[in-house]
Amino acid sequence: MAQKNILVTGGAGYIGSHTVLQLLLGGFNTVVVDNLDNSSAVAIERVKELAADFAHNLSFHKVDLRDKPALEQIFASTKFEAVIHFAGLKAVGESVQKPLLYHNNNLIGTITLLEVMAAHGCKKLVFSSSATVYGWPKEVPCTEEFPLFAANPYGRTKLFIEEICRDIYGSDSEWKIILLRYFNPVGAHPSGHIGEDPRGIPNNLMPFVQQVAVGRRPALTVYGTDYSTKDGTGVRDYIHVVDLADGHIAALRKLDEPTVGCEVYNLGTGKGTSVLEMVAAFEKASGKKIPLVTSGRRPGDAEIVYASTDKAEKELKWKAKYGIDEMCRDQWNWASKNPYGYGSPDSTD
Repeated sequence: MAQKNILVTGGAGYIGSHTVLQLLLGGFNTVVVDNLDNSSAVAIERVKELAADFAHNLSFHKVDLRDKPALEQIFASTKFEAVIHFAGLKAVGESVQKPLLYHNNNLIGTITLLEVMAAHGCKKLVFSSSATVYGWPKEVPCTEEFPLFAANPYGRTKLFIEEICRDIYGSDSEWKIILLRYFNPVGAHPSGHIGEDPRGIPNNLMPFVQQVAVGRRPALTVYGTDYSTKDGTGVRDYIHVVDLADGHIAALRKLDEPTVGCEVYNLGTGKGTSVLEMVAAFEKASGKKIPLVTSGRRPGDAEIVYASTDKAEKELKWKAKYGIDEMCRDQWNWASKNPYGYGSPDSTD
């Protein structure tokens, strides 16, 4: 069988780089397009090292998806079997302050990508969506049939792109699209060679905990300790990034089935973990005490959110393998080897 060419947008980012590695190890030719706006070229080099004998199947283009001529050139030079689309800005707080930036980057980038794909007859897409499209779910676990409601501009860009994908499929049944709604990706590759390296102040719990553990920040702020949960702190579904990457390979294989149209799958573990449980697990893995500061609830934070994963297990034949202990172990392994991510102390804030 000839090797399939897969285009990965945002492949230098956190989830993208882990997925690119799994693609290479799975025997795919992988072309990465990333504008390096919120990611590092070092990640691509590290992926090549980890891919060893498969490294020659990876090529990288520093291109912004909104640059249509550059994208056209890439599609003209390679025939792609499918596209996995990660590229996008993803900080909720920043999206509230800079909505136009988010809509411009995420929506125009995606529309340009879809136009170029259609022009070159590549109509298979796996899209990186998010559990934020459920807003504040009234009950848990979240199934794929829940009503959709995005509570911030970032979440709305994910929701709008999902709608665009449904419209495209409605207009042309040759398209095969899988929308993957992630819950909370954490952890790192077990080698500790690639991991999450957010610019500026992290938006998510784990990178923040990690930066406290390595001494980059004095304490973790816990927002809301009066929720009606087992310990008063918010509960989320955390998923190991390697499990998440494997979910994309499963989705890619699913696109080969003749009956696929435009399908949606949750990727999570189906279990909820509270903030304090996560901190305790990280303390155990790292042997470090994480100082805590408590604060009021953040506006817009839901109390309990976790996934129903039945559909992905049944139809994608995929199930998360790793639990909280492995997530924290791998996160700490990455953090202790790379306290400043891919940079150095003077290149970060």
